[in-house]
Amino acid sequence: MISDPYHDRESIDELLKHYNNLRNGGSGIFLEEEAFEKIIDYYDEQEEISKALEAAETAIEYFPFSAPLLIRKADLLLATRKYREALELLERAELFDARDINLYILKTDAYLAMDKHEQAVELLEKAVASFEGEEKIELLFELADVYDDYEEFDKVFDCLKVILEEDATNEEALYKICFWTDFTGRNEESIKLHRAIIEEHPFSELAWFNLAAAYQGLKLYEKSIDAYQYALAIDEKFDYAYRNIGDAYLRLRKYKEAIEALEKVLELSKPEEVIYEAIGHCYDHLKNYAQARFHYRKASHLNPDDSKLYYKIACTYYNEGQYGSAIKQLESALKIHRLQAEYNLLMGECKLQMNEIKEAVQFLSTAVRVRPKNISGWEALIRCLYTAEFYTEAKQQAQAALGHTNNKAVFLYYLSAILFAMNKSKEALLYLEKALSTTPKHLRKFIQLNPSILQNPHVVDLIAQYKKGRR
Repeated sequence: MISDPYHDRESIDELLKHYNNLRNGGSGIFLEEEAFEKIIDYYDEQEEISKALEAAETAIEYFPFSAPLLIRKADLLLATRKYREALELLERAELFDARDINLYILKTDAYLAMDKHEQAVELLEKAVASFEGEEKIELLFELADVYDDYEEFDKVFDCLKVILEEDATNEEALYKICFWTDFTGRNEESIKLHRAIIEEHPFSELAWFNLAAAYQGLKLYEKSIDAYQYALAIDEKFDYAYRNIGDAYLRLRKYKEAIEALEKVLELSKPEEVIYEAIGHCYDHLKNYAQARFHYRKASHLNPDDSKLYYKIACTYYNEGQYGSAIKQLESALKIHRLQAEYNLLMGECKLQMNEIKEAVQFLSTAVRVRPKNISGWEALIRCLYTAEFYTEAKQQAQAALGHTNNKAVFLYYLSAILFAMNKSKEALLYLEKALSTTPKHLRKFIQLNPSILQNPHVVDLIAQYKKGRR
């Protein structure tokens, strides 16, 4: 609105009263262009698009050369999906004011709605070259969005890079380019860009964070930790820096340092399942199974439908030899995902440890059925059958395992051990010889299955002969 005493006093209700009087042919106070804009905005905010369009049309009758009013009407036409009409109005508006960036933004929206991606890109690229400062940056963001919509992701990164070269402290661009660096894998470019930004703006915590994230993307974890430390020195409450530095320490297997950083995340932000799970993972590797369970349970309370967390708790119990407690957790996991191979495998191992052979075989059979190419599932099933002295079944499963795993040598060893147990020594020695010539490193699994096999002189001679031949 223009600043005169009358307009300063008028409320929107009074403006609408004068506007309606004008439309009905009555005499009244002349409405300025800004007053019409206020009326159009009012109807638009009330989601009365047809009335907003009427107001825009009336306004244009009085101000036919007003680019802002033409642009405002085009915006409303876009909302009603009248794309061609909107474009025609925008062409008219451009004759009166080609420097209004809303022209280009709305034209872009129209082209995209009409699936004219190339025209939208061409328009914005020309516009970017014609503007400077904040308007250029706004158009670059618009262009980045267009590239994103059409999955030209490297060009999104390029746009953000140009924005930061224009305005090194633009927070929106700094936030976005971190994601797109990771997505496109252009970490080296990001490092170069953010080093340049830091030279000019050494106290930009976002620039330090992005530099650290780029190092992390290249698996240069020590360098990433150093950069995150600078970000935290500038902003000690930067929770995402603590989150990422925790991940970097975890990758370096520095679990104590990772726990310290991740606990800081819990102090600074809302508790998250993924953070509790990560802390649990660290304690797991430190063999502090009680603390691992505590944090896995915290994560589980936040997401009780995540079967993986019950499985991880079960693993901690299994590692402590508490097989009954592990089974209870696995029962919860299997209620959610009955056919998850890992859950069935561990349940089978627990049942085997508790000498519940029949149930162990059932769970292990499910594991190999679900994932027939998984070696550990077959190994567990064959060991279980061997331990229970079900040699015929064990032999069948060892032969099946060879077929499903492209003749992995470990099953040749198992087959040999089974044949020895069945008193088929000649055949057993043939398989042992074949296994030794294929993969000698699995000999220990053959011996673990039955340590007393080393009392068999034929076995000892064959192993000695093979070792001698290898020298």
